[in-house]
Amino acid sequence: MSISSLTHHVRVLGAPGHRHDEVLTPAALDFVGRLAAAFGKRRQDLMRERRRQALRLAAGSPLDFPMVTSAVRADATWHVAPPAPGLTDRRVEITGPPERRMTVNALNSGAQVWMADFEDATAPTWRHVIDGQLNLLDAIERRIDFTADDGKEYRLDGRERLATVVVRPRGWHLDEEHLEYGGRPVPAALVDFGLYFFHCAQRQIDAGHGPYFYLPKLENRYEARLWNDVFVTAQELLGIPRGTIRATVLIETITAAFEMEEILYELREHSSGLNAGRWDYLFSLIKTFGHRTDFLLPDRAKVTMTAPFMRAYTELLVRTCHRRGAHAIGGMAAQVPSKDPAAHEAALAKVRLDKEREAEDGFDGSWVAHPALVPVCREVFDGVLGERPHQLDRTRDDVEVTAADLLSVRRISGPPTAEGVRTNISVALRYFAAWLRGQGAVALSGLMEDAATAEIARVQIWQWLRHRVIDRETVLGLLDEELAALGAEYPWAPVEEVRALFERTALTGELPLFFTPDAYARHLVRRTEARS
Repeated sequence: MSISSLTHHVRVLGAPGHRHDEVLTPAALDFVGRLAAAFGKRRQDLMRERRRQALRLAAGSPLDFPMVTSAVRADATWHVAPPAPGLTDRRVEITGPPERRMTVNALNSGAQVWMADFEDATAPTWRHVIDGQLNLLDAIERRIDFTADDGKEYRLDGRERLATVVVRPRGWHLDEEHLEYGGRPVPAALVDFGLYFFHCAQRQIDAGHGPYFYLPKLENRYEARLWNDVFVTAQELLGIPRGTIRATVLIETITAAFEMEEILYELREHSSGLNAGRWDYLFSLIKTFGHRTDFLLPDRAKVTMTAPFMRAYTELLVRTCHRRGAHAIGGMAAQVPSKDPAAHEAALAKVRLDKEREAEDGFDGSWVAHPALVPVCREVFDGVLGERPHQLDRTRDDVEVTAADLLSVRRISGPPTAEGVRTNISVALRYFAAWLRGQGAVALSGLMEDAATAEIARVQIWQWLRHRVIDRETVLGLLDEELAALGAEYPWAPVEEVRALFERTALTGELPLFFTPDAYARHLVRRTEARS
């Protein structure tokens, strides 16, 4: 793309930073502008349709597998594209934000794949967004290193095969307020995708892989179709062969669970599978049906992956993927190492049990949040896969899942415990405090938590209050206690801002769909005078 052809001007409203000019080049910004021009309105229309669908479901419309796409589900002849280079064996995938130390640790971890997460694990300050792009560029060029404040150095260890990089851009519901096109913020998804694709797609191809992505928060086939059209246009603009991009979709909304095959079909030339996102899935379930008593959930710790409706969701995911030649990737093991040997062994035992269930169910790989969990996950999947790179041949024809199976929550319902209420308040507050400070991945009580954890914690409080299984006075008392504990433990914590955020997102009559858009606009946006 020549400079003389630059016609889609994107205004930069974020403050300049070290090496930011390497990412925010005129040509890269023009590329992002072209994507915004082509797809911005359609994205807005789809977000309006999300709200309409939410109102229909709240009014009592049934949720079922779409009748209009029954032919797609019945047609056994179509399959997704074959596995791309670097994505054939995905038995262990490590996730984390694209900050510099995590980038080095993830690439060195021994995992087959690293998901560089601009979404739930990143507090999207302007610096984090652009520094993340720089870190990916440096990683692909194998020139990344990091020296911590204590003098510890982090460098690539020289192994020939590093983890394959897969980028998770922010969801369709988010804006990037520091970039403006046509008088409006650029959709954050197009910023994260567009900057990475522009700078790194050809570099990844030259390195023997390709531009690969994880797609979050999709709610239906139309949102998948939008991504597929973005991919086609991006490849055409940069002269990259159609089908080079591959994308794995996180099935982390209840509505997407009813359109898994349709989502694969829309992305089939660019698809590399589906992933089971546990906490976001539960979060979506409450958002969608939280007004109904038959969807009242107990403490989140009691809603395990063995719950019948969660088993239905994961087994349908494996069957759907393998029927179409796509990888099925399991959920997150979020444990972090403990200095207490007994606690450490107990955590590893939980991880092992979780991964054994996934591998035996037919998943082709799974997620871990910490390098110390890579050997455990690898050992489990090695035991099932052996020398095979996956188990796509296990089509799970024995699985039959109905709409009722996916929605049968009542079988695990029960009142929340006092400990469960306090835990949700504590986790939400501590995560909010870290997020407002710019930290998106946070170790809390032995687990690496991200935005999905805070979301499920705060919507459970909202749901319990709505149905009067807990009273407001109790919640307000616990809120005061946990805020006092937060301030004592972390003197830097913006206690009043954290309180206000919790009250706006958990204690209101109308449930905000996400905590991030409002918190981002209020606390993380720092605009400067526009730069040309």
